[in-house]
Amino acid sequence: MKFGKEFTSQMVPEWQEAYMDYNLLKTLLKEVERFKLRNKPPATTARLMRKLTLHRAFSGLTHFARNGHPTTSSESDVESQAILVNSVEENGSAGYETTFLMLGEEGAEYELVYFRRLDDEFNKVNKFYRSKVEEVMTEAASLNKQMDALIAFRVKVENPQGLFDRSAEMTRLSMDVATSTAALSATTPSGARASRREVHMDAIDQEGGYEQSDEPSEGAPVKEKIQTTNHSILKEKPNSIRATRPAPLQILNRVKINNTVETPRSTIKGFLNPQPTALNFTRENLERVEQKLKQAFIEFYHKLRLLKSYSFLNILAFSKIMKKYDKITSRDASKSYLKMVDESYLGSSKKVSKLMERVEATFVKHFSNSNRSKGMNILRPKAMKERHRITFSLGFFVGCTAALIVSLILIIRARHLLDLKEEGAQYMENMFPLYSLFGFIVLHMLMYAGNIYFWTRYRVNYSFILGFKQGTQLGHREVLFLGFGLAVLALASVLSNLDLEMDPKTKDYEAVTELIPLGLLLLVIAILLFPLNIIYRSSRFFFLTCLFHCFCAPLYKVTLPDFLLADHLTSQVQALRSLEFYICYYGWGDYKHRRNTCKTNAVYNTFYFIVAVVPYWSRLLQCLRRLFEEKDPIQGYNGLKYFSTIVAVSLRTAYSLNKGMRWRIVAWVSSAIAAIASTYWDLVFDWGLLQKHAKNRWLRDKLLVPHKSVYFGAMVLNVLLRFAWLQTVLDFQFSFIHREGLIAIVASLEIIRRGIWNFFRLENEHLNNVGKYRAFKSVPLPFNYDEDEESDG
Repeated sequence: MKFGKEFTSQMVPEWQEAYMDYNLLKTLLKEVERFKLRNKPPATTARLMRKLTLHRAFSGLTHFARNGHPTTSSESDVESQAILVNSVEENGSAGYETTFLMLGEEGAEYELVYFRRLDDEFNKVNKFYRSKVEEVMTEAASLNKQMDALIAFRVKVENPQGLFDRSAEMTRLSMDVATSTAALSATTPSGARASRREVHMDAIDQEGGYEQSDEPSEGAPVKEKIQTTNHSILKEKPNSIRATRPAPLQILNRVKINNTVETPRSTIKGFLNPQPTALNFTRENLERVEQKLKQAFIEFYHKLRLLKSYSFLNILAFSKIMKKYDKITSRDASKSYLKMVDESYLGSSKKVSKLMERVEATFVKHFSNSNRSKGMNILRPKAMKERHRITFSLGFFVGCTAALIVSLILIIRARHLLDLKEEGAQYMENMFPLYSLFGFIVLHMLMYAGNIYFWTRYRVNYSFILGFKQGTQLGHREVLFLGFGLAVLALASVLSNLDLEMDPKTKDYEAVTELIPLGLLLLVIAILLFPLNIIYRSSRFFFLTCLFHCFCAPLYKVTLPDFLLADHLTSQVQALRSLEFYICYYGWGDYKHRRNTCKTNAVYNTFYFIVAVVPYWSRLLQCLRRLFEEKDPIQGYNGLKYFSTIVAVSLRTAYSLNKGMRWRIVAWVSSAIAAIASTYWDLVFDWGLLQKHAKNRWLRDKLLVPHKSVYFGAMVLNVLLRFAWLQTVLDFQFSFIHREGLIAIVASLEIIRRGIWNFFRLENEHLNNVGKYRAFKSVPLPFNYDEDEESDG
């Protein structure tokens, strides 16, 4: 793979505009190369120059100048240097400017443009890196205070009476240190003792907090070098006992626990008492605080890793582009420019590397029980590997699905099942709604797999947006594997239960085959709830957690995965009604004779309303929760949109149960209003389109898909599919299709519309993150200091 593609693939997607524009600089170099090829004959090529150097007198392995020192390029070729790099001050910030010294040469204006753009790119990268390092240093100071409070809190919980025999503790610590030192000296090779002791000192000094400067702080241990016959070691001379004494408990007098309002209990408590609560020194609170700080450290370490990768990739990119320049122009300018890069803040700052070491030491000690391998596996989770067996199984299930569909068509044709009008209608009324549930689920999974494929292709960071843990997110192959696996089970069940004729003696159907749909549903639920770590347990539990949050709205804090899932549930209303039909059919229906009285049952009809409204009601409550927390009026308008949809769905349901012209008119008007409002919201707010003055007229300034026609086609398709509900109001009748089949088709069109909506919704969210360079999650900290409240006030 060429470096340009590798460079793009390794970028942090949300920071892509802050990286060096390698492709642009490469384009400028191609213009320089084209000019030189036009103005230089092919005869005077590098091959001739290399041939001439073979006849030059050999200058020796070490060529010395007159003063006796070896000559270097900086001494002998000063006059032939092509560039001169100087530091300058622009708008109060330090920058670098390259002076091109070969202006007299032909075509120098091309190289001058290249270096000006190169300086702009480097200054952009250097400024961005410095600002991000300053941010993480500020966050590190905040985490220091949180750790001080945690250690004091831990001491208070484990020793509530405050009894601490300092002399006895110091004696015990000194004995432990002496014992471990003797054992270490006896077992450790001499060459490794110095480095081992340096690490030990760092771990001790870590208790005192992170120092931003490299100078030793007051009271810190002083290292004295002692020479021995074979090696040198570092002797520790502590100036004080601060490193080993316990954390001061007076910190707790200025600390309170934040109400993060993430659970129903904390939500109610935060609503009644929004102020931070006083400390309650219990083991439960300690575990909760440790868990929150653990998540904060994991996210903070992730930031440091991305920053380190950002620095490395950009330095490598500048090295590659300068070497390419040297190759094209036959100059030696990369040495001086890369020396400037190494001496700049981007190349010389070691704060991120040092901070990573301190975070690793702190996390391993306080959150992994000093188990380094366990702690590093948490801090650096391994990416999910693509396995060949998934690809093979996917192909196998796709082939089985195609074969089962063909078999189903052939059996229907061979048995002339379409000619059995009465039995066919009975099958469509009773069995088809049961199996259509699995069809809706499989279709939704296929649309989601397509979303993942195109998100990956256009570098939408969907795993960050949806809040997946690193290394646990499913790729499109895994989702297709699950979808087609379910399709195989459902189609096999349909084939095994395709009998349309009753037993002539008993006048009923076989009970075993009639229970197959219920057995398949129970199997799917059992797999979804299975506690063992098989069949993507983390993804299953993540889905169940979000689903629980949706149904418990507004008691849980609303996150993007929660309201995105609630939006998807609004497109699965017919699937939820199929679940209701399962309960009615097998609970109160005569499934042996394929008869049911569900649609004449008052309880069933009542829940027919409720089931259709629940997803929209959940979404409405989520909007109200965000309106209360964020004070954003947009959330109120969004809530009104869902309220209008609730009214429209209720009136359409009432019309389907009670036919009449009055119900029909009211349902049509309310549905039209809801559909127009929802369509406008989809295009303008969810997708960010229809911007009249954007660079891409009637779209938006930035587009990830290079073809504008895709966006216009998606808008037209969204409008058409939004109005598929017209069939339920206008009662279109087709002689060749049953009413239940028509309902399933309309529901499938809504699922397809939701799949298209999902891609552009996350694309717009990703572009918002890119515009704000937002590549990390904000993790709420457990403790709140009094001075923080004063500064906020």
